[in-house]
Amino acid sequence: MPYPKEKLDTNAEKNKYTGMYALYNTILFAATFVILPYFLLKMVFTGKYRKSLVQKLGGRQTQILTNLGGGPRVWVHAVSVGEVTAAAPIVASLKLKRPGIKIIFSTSTETGQQIAQQLVKGADAFIYFPLDIPYVVRKIIRLVNPVVFVMVETELWPNFLQACKLNAVKTLMVNGRISTRSYNKYRLTRYFWRRVLADLSAAGMIAEVDASRMKSIGMAEDRIEVLGNAKYDALAAMAAPALQEEIARRVNQRAGERFFVAGSTHPGEEEIVIRVYQRLLKHYPDFKLIIVPRHVERTAAIRELLQLAGLPDVITMADMNNGKIREKERIIIVNVIGELFKIYSLATIVYCGGSLVPKGGQNILEAAAWGKVIFYGPSMEDFSEEKVLLEDVGCGVTISNEEELLQEILQALEHPEELEMRGARGKAVVAANMGAAVRYAEMIRRELG
Repeated sequence: MPYPKEKLDTNAEKNKYTGMYALYNTILFAATFVILPYFLLKMVFTGKYRKSLVQKLGGRQTQILTNLGGGPRVWVHAVSVGEVTAAAPIVASLKLKRPGIKIIFSTSTETGQQIAQQLVKGADAFIYFPLDIPYVVRKIIRLVNPVVFVMVETELWPNFLQACKLNAVKTLMVNGRISTRSYNKYRLTRYFWRRVLADLSAAGMIAEVDASRMKSIGMAEDRIEVLGNAKYDALAAMAAPALQEEIARRVNQRAGERFFVAGSTHPGEEEIVIRVYQRLLKHYPDFKLIIVPRHVERTAAIRELLQLAGLPDVITMADMNNGKIREKERIIIVNVIGELFKIYSLATIVYCGGSLVPKGGQNILEAAAWGKVIFYGPSMEDFSEEKVLLEDVGCGVTISNEEELLQEILQALEHPEELEMRGARGKAVVAANMGAAVRYAEMIRRELG
């Protein structure tokens, strides 16, 4: 087992690290045996995890990976949808710089895999990331045989990183961020994470605060760079008129029809959004409402809330995907994964969820890329940099409660020209911050040699 150079002084230090890994693996194996039956039952009775579980345990990868042909291999990993969005322009830029390489792209979730196959055009193969079980990760690393492994954002798996180090695989973090909540957890066990980070070759972080936190939990400063946020590149490129026209056609948007879009909502927020919408109708009876819950399995609960509020005229995105045409329904529930970015293009007013409840916020850049003014609550710890950028140009607005949300919306609607101008400034900010994807691609290219 390799150890940080500064920790080679005593056998006691080595034994402490060995003990910490042993404890980590004991907890990991115990959790696996407890949780695995649940996943197996879900797979058998609902079909969920059927595509991913076997691969996560090390199976079904050989056929995918053995026919890739020659060229150095780069393994890029993005956990789910948000990370995939950031990864797509990095992969595209890397392929331009080194067209002869083979890119193996992994995700942790089936939704992420589905979106990756749509967005990541430069990948040569798609797989699922393995569970962090020593035997499994060793097997998959040998099978993939990468020169460089690239993780998007912060996904630290101790056994996997150690196995990469032992197999001479360089490991990079790109578009790295450490939220306040994550940082507080890492700090409590930073002695262990210092050892884990010793296996990471380099880290490209989004902002100075992320770099400072990375250094604080144990990574050497000379292996950390601040390179910006690749999500700006992805979203600015994706916000195209054709995409807006496609989603408008699917929801049967009529000329002049206006939507209040509530994106990535959590329990406790839909009630607020519904009450604000009811009060908004008294001033603007033509407005329609689109709710995009963070977890689509909550659709039935949201329907019930709307029924109780006297708003039964609801249609879901799944209904429309199955051929039903929206006619008089005022409310749409988007219960299909991967549609939120397109839905934001239809909005006159946007509320971004995970913020009036203590969830750290959700990605406000998606709406800003379409030139929309975004309202959100005070819990935006995970998107603090984006919040500052958008608020500086008037595109982002923090509200504290239901009453403030309503009043800010009404004030904005009373000045439509100003609303449009503020949105345009936000869109310009997104475009102005492009370029990080190229910098991350260059970072990877350097490691390839």
